[in-house]
Amino acid sequence: MSQPSPAKPFAPACEQNRDPILAVLRERFRGRGSVFEIGSGTGQHAVHFAAALPQRIWQCSEVAANLPGIRLWLAEAALPNTPEPLELDVRAAQWPLTQADDVFSANTAHIMDWAAVGAMFAGVGRLLSAGGCFCLYGPFLYDGRHTADSNVRFDAMLRQQNPAMGVRDVRELERLAAGCGLRLAEDLAMPADNRTLVWRRA
Repeated sequence: MSQPSPAKPFAPACEQNRDPILAVLRERFRGRGSVFEIGSGTGQHAVHFAAALPQRIWQCSEVAANLPGIRLWLAEAALPNTPEPLELDVRAAQWPLTQADDVFSANTAHIMDWAAVGAMFAGVGRLLSAGGCFCLYGPFLYDGRHTADSNVRFDAMLRQQNPAMGVRDVRELERLAAGCGLRLAEDLAMPADNRTLVWRRA
């Protein structure tokens, strides 16, 4: 594996989890279409998934501060199915994209405050095409209980950093999603005590 240039942002976790996530996406993002990624981070996931799923247009989005790093990854990969990344504030009344066949987001719900999580689900509910899915990856609780000691420590670290952050409860997300026309169709175990939640239109 080639090492990234010093100018590009690099997240080791992306290298570790990208292949297990890709295995999930291959089965759910079949055929041609578009994928809207919410919170593309460094851009590492985008280039890996877009290269492996050439039949899909992979649209990155992020807050403005992170867009330069994403552009570096996209420019180096030079893939034909990764357009210019879009600036996204999930709280905005109008998103820069109005329709997507599927949506993907990794490790975002626990770093957003609860109002932003709600805004994300509302936005996905507006733009997701009929029959499409929203794959949300990360750590989650169930009925207030963590699934692993590592997630207990991670949650405590997040809340110490910012009380508005924290690992989200799947049951609370289900109630939130129901109001946005989404239902939890699959709950998939992933390595390192993470999950992929697959949401579809109710």
